[in-house]
Amino acid sequence: MDEVLLRSLTPSVLGVLVRRGADFAAAEDAVQDALVEAVRAWPADPPRDPKGWLVAVAWRRFLDATRSDTARRRREDRVDEEPAPGPARAVDDTLQLYFLCAHPSLTPSSAVALTLRAVGGLTTRQIAHAYLVPEATMAQRVSRAKRTVSGVRFDRPGDVATVLRVLYLVFNEGYSGDVDLAAEAIRLTRQLAAAVDHPEVAGLLALMLLHHARRAARTASDGSLVPLAEQDRGRWDTASIAEGVAILQGALARDRLGEFQAQAAVAALHADAPTAEETDWVQIVEWYDELARLTDSPVVRLNRAVAVGEADGPRAGLAALAAVDASLPRHTAVAAYLHERDGDLATAARLYAEAAHKAGNLAERDHLTRRAARLNALLPPAG
Repeated sequence: MDEVLLRSLTPSVLGVLVRRGADFAAAEDAVQDALVEAVRAWPADPPRDPKGWLVAVAWRRFLDATRSDTARRRREDRVDEEPAPGPARAVDDTLQLYFLCAHPSLTPSSAVALTLRAVGGLTTRQIAHAYLVPEATMAQRVSRAKRTVSGVRFDRPGDVATVLRVLYLVFNEGYSGDVDLAAEAIRLTRQLAAAVDHPEVAGLLALMLLHHARRAARTASDGSLVPLAEQDRGRWDTASIAEGVAILQGALARDRLGEFQAQAAVAALHADAPTAEETDWVQIVEWYDELARLTDSPVVRLNRAVAVGEADGPRAGLAALAAVDASLPRHTAVAAYLHERDGDLATAARLYAEAAHKAGNLAERDHLTRRAARLNALLPPAG
């Protein structure tokens, strides 16, 4: 396999797809799929026209993805932007597709990636960001999953745990990313909760409702991010909060704690505080300890460091942060916040600027840049 040839052909193949009408992000996904297929097929059957082969395969991948995205959008158009409270009327084919993509022949991580790509409509870049892996790695994972299921019968649907993970990641992308999928994720999780009696399904639904209740307050009129501590709590959806808390209490009463119930408990403690200053950070640290025990997730340890900083002081938070992988997204932003709380404005300003450079979206970058500028304005002139 001539990898140099593949790399040299990539820009021109990408250009052909764009000229044919594909948007750049979708064209990139399609070309990546074609490159992975070339790595698999060319050693045994090298094409006479490598560029033409890549263009043909990539264009087919683009058309398949476009049809899938169009079908998904039609399903989304059938629901209102805000999810209605109460039980779902019936389970539609979208939820069934989620179960089918979580096929037993796939590993859980591959099943999640495939479902997000094929049913959820997310791009390879968005899925890679959710998984904290390079985009090329995720492209290979999705392509391998497609090959794995291409020859199997979809008569053994996947398990609930994998479907929950998919719905959780779709909701997170819709809640904080550039694709609005949060309402669809809530709708499908309601359906799953109506069909499957499991405390973790209820925990995930409660978590989604509690986060979604704060959505209106998360951005200012100019589109800038509003941190949780600064949000107007009068804009929170109290009906969604009440429903989420009630669902969570029912799940916790069954004494089968899982990670989604623990995350929902943290969200409920934030929702229950009349003001940011009255937040019960000690309990939140305890719930993060439970989450760390359940998941051993670096993201949980990062969030726990923030909670420790609020409960026990910024220096305790910085000590907890020192045990977290510094390459983790948001690590630098958390360090900046804790240094600011500790009164080290120069270090905080520098770290906010560094975090802004690493930010994954424009709103977050602007927010961190403003934080750095505000602190720099407070520092004495140099020299």
